[in-house]
Amino acid sequence: MHQHHKINYIEMPSKDLNKSKAFFSTVFGWTFVDYGPEYCAFSNEGIDGGFYQADLSISSHTGAPLIVLYSSNLEASQAAVLAAGGTILNPIFSFPGGRRFQFNDPNGSEYAVWSE
Repeated sequence: MHQHHKINYIEMPSKDLNKSKAFFSTVFGWTFVDYGPEYCAFSNEGIDGGFYQADLSISSHTGAPLIVLYSSNLEASQAAVLAAGGTILNPIFSFPGGRRFQFNDPNGSEYAVWSE
């Protein structure tokens, strides 16, 4: 159910939609629906969203929000990111409330994964 004034959907740029779909399917098990050659959507992944074709990437260093996913096995998630062609920016580290790592996907966009 949609909630008034709550974050409902997120759209992210992708230099190569096929790389984005392959990476997020392999590492996190996401499924996608294509809406033409320049857009694909995902749902039921904590928040619904999509990737749009653009020669851009997201990075917290340029002021973009950092999208953080949850993992019940942080080490396995970090290994899966590497195996699928991602690049680790910050290996697993502790912070108040848990641990996390940050990575770039194969298109150069930055994400993080955290766990307790």
